[in-house]
Amino acid sequence: MEGKTDDWQEKQEMQIPLLTPYKMGQFQLSHRIVLAPLTRQRSYNNIPQPHAVLYYSQRATEGGFLLSEGTAISDTIQGVCSTELQPNGQAPISSTDKRITPQVRANGVDDAEFSTPRRLRTNEIPQIVNDFTLAARNAIEAGFDGIELHGAHGYLIDQFLKDEANDRTDEYGGSLENRCRFALEIVEALSNEIGAYRVGIRLSPFSNYLECGDSNPEALGLYMAEALNKYGLLYCHMVEPRMKTLLEKTECPHSLTPMRKVFKGTFIVAGGYDREDGNKAVAGNRADLVAYGCHFLANPDLPKRFEINAPLNEYNRETFYTPDPVVGYTDYPFLEALRDFQKHFHC
Repeated sequence: MEGKTDDWQEKQEMQIPLLTPYKMGQFQLSHRIVLAPLTRQRSYNNIPQPHAVLYYSQRATEGGFLLSEGTAISDTIQGVCSTELQPNGQAPISSTDKRITPQVRANGVDDAEFSTPRRLRTNEIPQIVNDFTLAARNAIEAGFDGIELHGAHGYLIDQFLKDEANDRTDEYGGSLENRCRFALEIVEALSNEIGAYRVGIRLSPFSNYLECGDSNPEALGLYMAEALNKYGLLYCHMVEPRMKTLLEKTECPHSLTPMRKVFKGTFIVAGGYDREDGNKAVAGNRADLVAYGCHFLANPDLPKRFEINAPLNEYNRETFYTPDPVVGYTDYPFLEALRDFQKHFHC
């Protein structure tokens, strides 16, 4: 009987690529469904609260891989381009001194007036690299298994990578090599500090969020994928070209496959994936792991739902960026809770 059970289990796993095991560095994963890093407003005074523990424990599975929300590495790197978020109301630092055009925030609620940033001086950059290094060390000492370097979606590293935001004339601007220098210096510093086997990086070469786009995103993505091989990182996590902005999925002729072929380590993809897309990406060797954001937020038991192909809870965008400790955060129902409710309701 035991042999038959093993055979059945193997057949089931073969049918669901996302649920096959995977070895990522020193970590043995039981499935390939990753919780994507999501921007939050649930921490108070930049300090995670007990409800964050509940949120992540709800989504934890044995051998599962969870990426936490981003953490500011210093007081000067909080959010994007607003003096309100900076110590003493100083100008936010950037690769440039160009101001972003006023626009609607990602939460879709209010208009954003961005402050004029201050272009980092060349001699200041080593200190910023050191800030990243210290933050990585602190994360490991706090008990994290590793860190993911945020090089995507218009944040500081992305501002250096993209030629729309980087108009520098020093060794950190101009050519592709120069624009990637800042990111790679941080990667090297983190690898030396905590070990490359604990370092991943997230990139969005095709995104143009907050006027941070690039004239040749394919070349940028390929250059970074190739350059990262030197360090032997735990993984490279890239956002699909169809997600040019944070919330809108569009049709796109471009693909991450060329970057996937160039990068020699674990390759994670993210951006608008559902169950079918994710299975196809793994089965077609276009990704090792697939990160889910909105769906994992709304479905704390997402791996289980994918396993039995159960319907998903719908996510509510209106509660994505609220500070409430429960609503839209830890109150999405598990499959068992829904079934119990439906059983009771029908009775």
